[in-house]
Amino acid sequence: MENTKTKFIYPAGLTVEREPHILSTLLGSCVAVCIWDFRMKFGGMNHFILPLWNGAGLASPKFGNIAIEVLIDKMVSQGSSKENMVAKIFGGASMLSSQSQTYNIGMRNIELAQGLLLKAGINIIASSTGGIKGRKVLFNTNTGDVFLKFLTNNNSPEING
Repeated sequence: MENTKTKFIYPAGLTVEREPHILSTLLGSCVAVCIWDFRMKFGGMNHFILPLWNGAGLASPKFGNIAIEVLIDKMVSQGSSKENMVAKIFGGASMLSSQSQTYNIGMRNIELAQGLLLKAGINIIASSTGGIKGRKVLFNTNTGDVFLKFLTNNNSPEING
């Protein structure tokens, strides 16, 4: 694993890697979807900020409906088929205590990812979503394994009890 290439996925970014890679990202209310082809042993990851592109401006992968569609299309263009894909979803935290449930971007991102993957016929085999903590995600494109670490905010005190 020491010779495995690494790549950081920034917000609005995505990649599919046929060679073994460790893809990483940091998430708050954003969501990352990792898709892995269990037959061909390769995968990809996206990192989207908002759930839906409304048709105005550029159809950017910063929007979940674009990012998931592009990720699936890139997997297919690299030789995968949807029948061999599985997905893992991460992120979607409510990072602000004042965040209203009406505008909960994190939850809307999670629901969008779940719905689009279901519609595409791709099984979600693992997820760590919601809550109030950010996450660091490391995805091994060769094995499909994910290492997840919750992030703590050093500026706010831990509440015990």
